[in-house]
Amino acid sequence: MSQGPRSGLAAVSSALLAMSRHLEVRDVLKTIVASARELLDAQYAALGVPDDHGGFAQFVVDGVSDAQWKAIGPLPRQHGILAAMLHDARPQRLADVRRDPRFEGWPDAHPDMADFLGVPIGDGDEVIGALFLANKECPAAASPARPQSEGICGFTEEDEELLSILAQHAAIALTNARLYERSRELTIAEERSRLAHELHDAVSQKLFSLRLTAQAATALIDRDPARAKEELHQVAVLAAEASDELRAAVVELRPAALDEDGLIATLRTQIQVLDRAHTARVTFTSTGFRALPAAQEEAMLRVAQEALHNALRHSGAEHVDVSVQRRGCGAVLRVTDNGSGFDPRPVRRAGRHLGLVSMRDRASGVGGRLTVESAPGKGTTIEMEVPGG
Repeated sequence: MSQGPRSGLAAVSSALLAMSRHLEVRDVLKTIVASARELLDAQYAALGVPDDHGGFAQFVVDGVSDAQWKAIGPLPRQHGILAAMLHDARPQRLADVRRDPRFEGWPDAHPDMADFLGVPIGDGDEVIGALFLANKECPAAASPARPQSEGICGFTEEDEELLSILAQHAAIALTNARLYERSRELTIAEERSRLAHELHDAVSQKLFSLRLTAQAATALIDRDPARAKEELHQVAVLAAEASDELRAAVVELRPAALDEDGLIATLRTQIQVLDRAHTARVTFTSTGFRALPAAQEEAMLRVAQEALHNALRHSGAEHVDVSVQRRGCGAVLRVTDNGSGFDPRPVRRAGRHLGLVSMRDRASGVGGRLTVESAPGKGTTIEMEVPGG
């Protein structure tokens, strides 16, 4: 269906906005394909991301039912027109793809396609995907004697230009999504490394103390039963503390159930475990909070975990309080402790410095800001504010 300049611009704008809303690669691919198909009135649309073995790492379609897609079978290989787009990096606009000498056929269950428009998705000199459409929908005035399946409507030069513009923005969206996923992978690796150090510093030390105490009790059991009883009581205390530390570590190792439980429930559960595992009192309050975009909630959770880690491991605090409050359309996270504090300007401790840098990066990465208030002997307050989606 033909669109005027104003409606066409609005459609392109809507498509670009839709792409920018997603951070997961799969979601971005689906949005690109659906937007391209709707924008250019195509019956079918697909996007393939090549792998290094002659196939596709990901292949997303729109206009094909789940049953049809299942019946088609394995993903296509990089051959024919698909290979041309991936290797020549030039658009391909064909009146009938079946008559092109590069056409190599398709599976029996594959829908019949005629007119074809494909463009590469490039990141610099690298082709990172191929976006293509088939069977442009005919205007209502088209002759009924010339069916759409014969490709009589056809994609125009204007369609090719429009899809090329969309592909350029798709490259940006896809690259950003890939960077986001790699960042999350690095974050997970950092979290696991941190937890490994915590297990070594906390649990291993308690288990070592437990072993020595049990040996002392064994040596005293005959000559000083009363003292042996005291040592055995200490064994029970140390065993309970080690168990709590392990439970806390398992909670952090398990992926936070943000999708199912939300930020507030996830934070409350983790803080309850930390309160049991540490001698410091750890409390949590929340009022008026409204759900935020997933990326913001994850960033707030990670900042809270880092701030709690610093307070419980380094500050010597007796009380750590965490709160999440609504602020306008967004929210503010606050972690306050009554520990030793520090001068936040010339941060001398490397571990704490890296922690603050990480927290600031997380906050700015979702459009928020982080502030730190502290002084030697005065405790610390870390506050993260996000504007909301």
